[in-house]
Amino acid sequence: AISNVKVAGNAKLYYNTTTNANENGIAGKTDEGLFGARNSAGQAAFHLGLSADLTKGISAGGSFTALSTLGLQGQLVGNVWEGTNELTDSYIVNTAWLTGTYGKTTGKIGRMKLDTPLVFSQNWSIVSNTFEAAVLINQNIPDTTLVGAYVGASNGAGLGKAITPGIGIANQIQARSTGSTFSQFYNGAYAIGAINNSFKPLTVQGWYYNAPQYVQDWWLQADMKMMGVILGAQYTGINYSSGTELGTAGGTSNNGYAVKLGYNLKGIATVTGAISQIGKSNNGLGAGQNLAELGSTKNQSKLYTEAWWNYGYVTRANTTAENITITSPVNGLFDLGLHWTHASQPGYTQGNGGVTLGTNNNNGNMNEFTVTGKKAFGPLDTTLAYVYVQAGDQNNNVGYSTLQARLTYNF
Repeated sequence: AISNVKVAGNAKLYYNTTTNANENGIAGKTDEGLFGARNSAGQAAFHLGLSADLTKGISAGGSFTALSTLGLQGQLVGNVWEGTNELTDSYIVNTAWLTGTYGKTTGKIGRMKLDTPLVFSQNWSIVSNTFEAAVLINQNIPDTTLVGAYVGASNGAGLGKAITPGIGIANQIQARSTGSTFSQFYNGAYAIGAINNSFKPLTVQGWYYNAPQYVQDWWLQADMKMMGVILGAQYTGINYSSGTELGTAGGTSNNGYAVKLGYNLKGIATVTGAISQIGKSNNGLGAGQNLAELGSTKNQSKLYTEAWWNYGYVTRANTTAENITITSPVNGLFDLGLHWTHASQPGYTQGNGGVTLGTNNNNGNMNEFTVTGKKAFGPLDTTLAYVYVQAGDQNNNVGYSTLQARLTYNF
């Protein structure tokens, strides 16, 4: 008998406005400044999910998201977070899965979110990207989790973008003649991973990914928290296969590493500092990117140095990046976040269908400073953010500001 039926979801209202006219594809026009409709994006989303136990050890679930501008477009905003200007109302079937557990082994198949170092769902937008996959998890070895996965399709890679920082989930999906929201994930990709924390303050993980005809990738990471001290180390490597889809030559490879040091003063603040370095590449291909959006020039990563908003810089070839993050509960009033990221890259032509960075050693530089404030009012989560960016390949290297407001009502 069906039991343990759960219904959950949320309603969101997101708003973004920037002083940078170029960022919304209207280069050469007069910047309206903050709150100008042409420089702003707004959208509402309604997300609903259902899960249930079908029988002992077997459960199923699914969810969908409806998107709408609520009539804001063309009046208060000129862009959307997801979708296109021509198609502002749409819906996405985010997940539909079946899972079974036997002993200490669990299998899951269907459409789902993934969270691994090099294939993961990105949550910066009003709706997350998902995957059609099969995942097997085993915990027979004490303090160890073994993971095996096959990914067959994804809705993460698009042909255009909604707003900065990345490619929209629904953008190209809704326009496909097939009507499908998902496309093949590199003709299928495989991943295996192991996570161990036998020494409780320390978590160590290793992952290997194989996307035939595209890339082979690996990721090693160790994180420790002890007596308030935070330590972390990451290493990643990638081998690019020859192919027209990624514009690569056979034998191209790259790697990168990152380290993190921080301290948590309980109830007061957490301060972390990180540095990363990506190796050189003969055709400008980076390392450490989310494989779900490989080829995008604004691809998020899980490197410690990743920016809060302007993704895609810290993983470029021959790039050194630094990040300082400070978070504080501010006496329980609200959660304050201060985020600074700097990426420096000698000039060359960026691969993967990217932009020409030139040879003046400035176009590959990026500085981002972000202030965030978060507060929960019962089921209502609120986030306000201010982002200041100066980047060599944005806005003619002139700094610009962005304001965001995100409201999420959970039920």
